[in-house]
Amino acid sequence: MKTPDELRKIRRQYIETCQRLTAAYHQECERVAGILETYPLPVPAPKYPAKPVYPPYPEECRGLTCGAKTRAGTPCKRRDLNINGRCKLHGGMSTGPRTPEGKARSARNGFKPGRRLSS
Repeated sequence: MKTPDELRKIRRQYIETCQRLTAAYHQECERVAGILETYPLPVPAPKYPAKPVYPPYPEECRGLTCGAKTRAGTPCKRRDLNINGRCKLHGGMSTGPRTPEGKARSARNGFKPGRRLSS
């Protein structure tokens, strides 16, 4: 029996494979669309590529739950997982701005010139 961390890794590899196939499909569609713009009308135009064939979802990953520790101390039972293997409630908090530009943008957030601040 594989651990939940190993199952999350398998699921992530599956999702990354599907994303690569989708990106390649969209790139090919854009290439064909670019050809179609310059193609003369009387000549038969090239066809769009066939939709990608995705590998089957790993059976061992079906029913995988978030598993993060809740405030009650029990594991989370949600099954709608993000790419990182956690649900939307336990996906991780934002770490805030890191760059000087991001910090300056954050400091300006909500600043309205000419308005009085309520006391």
